[in-house]
Amino acid sequence: MNIPVALTNELESVPGFDKAAFLAAHEIAAPVSLRLHPVKGQHIFTTEAHVAWCSTGRYLPSRPVFTLDAAFHSGAYYVQEASSMFLETMLKPLLTPGMRVLDLCAAPGGKSTLIASLLDEESLLISNEVIRTRASILEENLTRWGYMNTWVTSNDARDLGKLSGYFDIIVVDAPCSGSGLWRKDANALNEWSENNVQLCHERQQRILADIWPALKEGGILIYATCSYSRSENEEILDWLADTYSVSAVTVPTAQTWGMVQTASANHDLHGYRFFPHLVRGEGFFIAGVRKQEQAATMKPVRLKDSSPKLPQPPANLLSIQDFKLINGADNALRAIHPAHAADIPILSQHAYLRKTGTELGTFAGKDWIPAHEAALSVHAGNAYPTINTDRDQALRFLKREDMGIDATEKGWHLVKYNGWGLGWVKSLGNRMNNYLPKNWRIRMDIE
Repeated sequence: MNIPVALTNELESVPGFDKAAFLAAHEIAAPVSLRLHPVKGQHIFTTEAHVAWCSTGRYLPSRPVFTLDAAFHSGAYYVQEASSMFLETMLKPLLTPGMRVLDLCAAPGGKSTLIASLLDEESLLISNEVIRTRASILEENLTRWGYMNTWVTSNDARDLGKLSGYFDIIVVDAPCSGSGLWRKDANALNEWSENNVQLCHERQQRILADIWPALKEGGILIYATCSYSRSENEEILDWLADTYSVSAVTVPTAQTWGMVQTASANHDLHGYRFFPHLVRGEGFFIAGVRKQEQAATMKPVRLKDSSPKLPQPPANLLSIQDFKLINGADNALRAIHPAHAADIPILSQHAYLRKTGTELGTFAGKDWIPAHEAALSVHAGNAYPTINTDRDQALRFLKREDMGIDATEKGWHLVKYNGWGLGWVKSLGNRMNNYLPKNWRIRMDIE
């Protein structure tokens, strides 16, 4: 691999950098890693090697065909690069109940699913992606993950920045030159240039400046890139300190983990670098700063309680009773935590809410049609009988083919694999209609 000399020359002064080892590491295939769902993934990949800095991270000896693993489609795990899982180590000491957290550049959903796994139920995660096509992928992945307190928006940072002093924590996995992913993406190497690094540096500053007003006084900004360049990492920290009043956030690490703690040149703000010759993962940088300056706060919005007017979904559709019904798009009923009712009018002032809570379903006349989200929820209940499938049956369901299962009693059934929902079928007595959303259908041949 032809690593640009301009980059290796720059890195010579960075702690932990070893040019020969760095270049050699780029001739080796990237490791395969994933992160287990803390509820759905308890009984899979139990013997695999652990990612030291993430409690649910696992390394696999080789890359399987994840598309043909029904457990993946049920949300039992998320395929994620190991270095970026260090976000768990950064977040855990900072979390308290009832927080409001923003994942600003969230697609495709790796960091959002990790954050969702760590939050208590009264905390709220807003996962944002400004590019609408990528926001659709983000929404699908968060639907698989199945948490009610993970909402999706699709806004520019400038819009969300108008939510003055709203967020306790903001995570910015900033768009970058991508040098840390060269082993996985050769196109990133072909597109790299010093000019592109400078453009990314300027874009990162704009994004941070736009979102900064939305962070509370005392709130935490976690900044990350998959770039090696100092101008996209430590120099951004110095720019933050030059522009705002901030202090460093550090976390304990073990020397055996391999990441290197660095400091910005002018303000000694600490960050963590991941080099592929030192860690079992890809190139990555992450840092945290605390906002020390006063922040304006959003004015409270008067609520109108419309829940008594809404029709009621079937009993026990969810396994919990403590939720509030709201009316979503196309008159779909959605469930949110009662603590988050006040967040809707606040967020709606400046954010486009794509996904709010968990969609339960819709009424078509007197008939109830359960939603796909309800099938994948961690709180899926027992309102309907279940069909437990083996691998072949599950994959045929996911291909929207005949599962080879004899027709059961008429009505709705929840299709499960390894105890977790995949979607709905409706039995008509002599056949079953598959209600898996068409855009979720897998097209790969079953091996």
